[in-house]
Formats: sequence, structure tokens, C-alpha cells
Amino acid sequence: MYEQLKLDNQLCFRLYTASRMIAGAYGPYFEPLGITYPQYLVLLILWEKDQQPVNDIAKRLYLETNTVTPLLQRMERQGLVTRVKGEVDTRQRIVCLTEAGKAMEEQAKDIPDQLSAEVVKHVSVDELKSIIPSLDKLIEGLKD
Repeated sequence: MYEQLKLDNQLCFRLYTASRMIAGAYGPYFEPLGITYPQYLVLLILWEKDQQPVNDIAKRLYLETNTVTPLLQRMERQGLVTRVKGEVDTRQRIVCLTEAGKAMEEQAKDIPDQLSAEVVKHVSVDELKSIIPSLDKLIEGLKD
């Protein structure tokens, strides 16, 4: 067997597994809010800066707009966001938080610390933060 083909030698498997497990760990925190992990990511973007074009949200998430649009449609049905025509380019859709979407920020403010407390049992917050620059470089290299 080739060493490079062993599962234990695959960085991609570890990244994939960590991503899935972290997203799953958020589940109990999102259930009372009635949101999913991808919806949470959209809310994070809009809490930073409200009223953003769909294209900008998709770029921040490294997703295609045809992936983000159904997500936004579900969020709109839930009353968390609205989508309005752009003033300059009416083909563009601007995503805006509703009052319920804005209020959810207060409800979600402790989630990162609560999740960190779970993870800290195994890895320190400082260790996790130290890998962020390397992951950002990896993402930047792969997106090209």
C-alpha cells in the first residue's frame, strides 16, 4: 500500500472531520433559535454589516450564489432577513436583517464562548486561535 493513500496520512480527512464535528457541536445551541449552522454563518456576516448583496455574502462564505440563495429564501420565510432590489442595479438583491434577525444576535452572543468551553476540554483556545492564520493561508491558496 502507498503511504500517501492511507487515511491516517490525509490532512484533508482531518479538516473534513473537524469541520463536520464542529458544525454538529453547534446543533444544541442553534436548536432553540431554530437555525442551522449555515444560517448562523449568514447571520454573523449580517451582524457585522447589515444590508449586503447576495454576491458579497456568497463570497464571504466561499460559496456560489445558487447555493446561498435557497438558504436566504428559508431565512426569509423564517422572518430573519428580507431581500430587496438594489437601488443602483435592480438585478442585485440586498439582504437585510429583520427585527427578529437583529434580536437573534443578543440570543446568540454567548454561543462562541459556550462552544469554546466544550472544546477547551481537549484543545486550548490559544491552540485553536494559533492555527487560524495557517488555515487562512490554506484557504487562500485553494480558492485560486
